[in-house]
Amino acid sequence: MTAPITITINGEIRQTQASTVASLARELALDPAKIAVEHNGTIAPRSTLETAALASGDVLEIVHFVGGGDHHSDDSWSVAGRRFTSRLIVGTGKYKDFAQNAAALEASGAEIVTVAVRRVNVSDPKAPMLTDFIDPKTVTYLPNTAGCFTADDAIRTLRLAREVGGWDLVKLEVLGEARTLYPDMRETLRATEVLAKEGFLPMVYCVDDPIATKQLESAGAVAVMPLGAPIGSGLGIQNRVTIRLIVEGASVPVLVDAGVGTASDAAVAMELGVDGVLMNTAIAEAKDPVRMARAMKLAVEAGREAYLSGRMATRKYADPSSPLAGLI
Repeated sequence: MTAPITITINGEIRQTQASTVASLARELALDPAKIAVEHNGTIAPRSTLETAALASGDVLEIVHFVGGGDHHSDDSWSVAGRRFTSRLIVGTGKYKDFAQNAAALEASGAEIVTVAVRRVNVSDPKAPMLTDFIDPKTVTYLPNTAGCFTADDAIRTLRLAREVGGWDLVKLEVLGEARTLYPDMRETLRATEVLAKEGFLPMVYCVDDPIATKQLESAGAVAVMPLGAPIGSGLGIQNRVTIRLIVEGASVPVLVDAGVGTASDAAVAMELGVDGVLMNTAIAEAKDPVRMARAMKLAVEAGREAYLSGRMATRKYADPSSPLAGLI
């Protein structure tokens, strides 16, 4: 058997018994026809790889084509066939002005913003509009039915929204009463069925109930959005068990909608395995909304990484990190 030689491949020192570049490629489970090789600083033509001899001390760079970007860091998600990188969705209400809203959106890295459908100010038609600051060509607008208390009002609102911008991906919420802003699930379910039949793609705000979310899926919801706590409360995730049950049973994306107050709440939501988090008040009412938007971006990313990592098991008693054997 030929004695192994020591070479450097892509910055890593290795030993090989290959005598040519092509045989080295096959040893590495690579197809010589699908790689490019720089051999001791010189590009080796693919036609010569079968005869290009290797010697101890050789330095090689071996490359191939991959899809754009780093696939190992690609953790995008999709809803209704549309793919997004950011798992944070932000609202556009309660900011002091549109400029602050736009700055917070940029800091958050969000690619989707919820927008309310409201009457045009006919007395001042030249007043600034959201679209002057946040371009719907570069950010996905998600028209919502905030303030609607009946299925009919919500359906009417979204029909108008589609007429304005052609949007079919929408956020549906039908509220039960003004004090808690909890969803009226009977009206929500009815609106979902009608909208789905009309070609809308409704992402639906709902109670944190795994039975209700499955009913919404059957009715045509493309995503379910259980509340973490009442809208605008900032109380954080109140029932982790039901959110987790919804995630385990869902066949559409699950996003926590409402109740997030600070970055740790967003991280907790993501650690439960949801696909994303929607928030407005937590950012808009912070003393520094732009800085909070940046914190939320990092929290959502950290929570997602923690979920994918698989947390340690919880224990009833302590378990020392350092072994006790050999203790002085």
